[in-house]
Amino acid sequence: MSSPLPTRFSVPFGQNVDVSRRAALQCGLAGLGGAWLTGASRTDAGVHALGQVASVRTHGTLPAGAVGRALNALLPADIRVRAAAEAAPDFDARRSALGKRYLYLIDNGPVASPLLLRYAWHVPRPLDVEAMRAALAAVRGRHDFRAFCAAPGRGASPVCHVRAVRVVRRRDRIAVVVSADRFLHHMVRNLVGSAVVVGHGRQRPEWLSAVLAGGDRRRAGGTAPARGLALLRVLY
Repeated sequence: MSSPLPTRFSVPFGQNVDVSRRAALQCGLAGLGGAWLTGASRTDAGVHALGQVASVRTHGTLPAGAVGRALNALLPADIRVRAAAEAAPDFDARRSALGKRYLYLIDNGPVASPLLLRYAWHVPRPLDVEAMRAALAAVRGRHDFRAFCAAPGRGASPVCHVRAVRVVRRRDRIAVVVSADRFLHHMVRNLVGSAVVVGHGRQRPEWLSAVLAGGDRRRAGGTAPARGLALLRVLY
């Protein structure tokens, strides 16, 4: 059986920082008869995941739904299997993915919300959301995003296709949602950091387009903190 298991993690698979979480899942699966686990996405330490996906190959006889319930009984409280279903034999959580959707949350209130300290970037100065929307509109489509890529990721192709960008404000909360076929290292966090520069009026919206075209990371804004970023969904 090969089953995709959408799960919620504090830190997704793949990085050294997530060895304990991957080990926890693997140990849980071992208790169910052994399995091979593949995670769909990996991100930085401190980044959250609401829609992580894993494919599991096992020789066990439990139905997929029972596997999900059994894992939740064995796993630490910060790792939850939200759904499990049987998939095609050739399904691979990472290789079958067509894209991902990330959300970055900004707490724009004058005083930081204690409930959001682990899940949002507190930016106390008011932000111009319309200017941020206008700036980020330039990144839609297929572009070379090397200007928004951290140094460790520069060995990969810098071309990504951003399918959608939304900036939504609800009172003091601002959410930046980005969907793309792939993402470079720190790409969303660097885009958000640059959008905040525009939102504070330090640059005009068209500046971000010029940074994108120039391909120079030194011209872009700073990197937004990891805690505000969450993987919302893996697209298939």
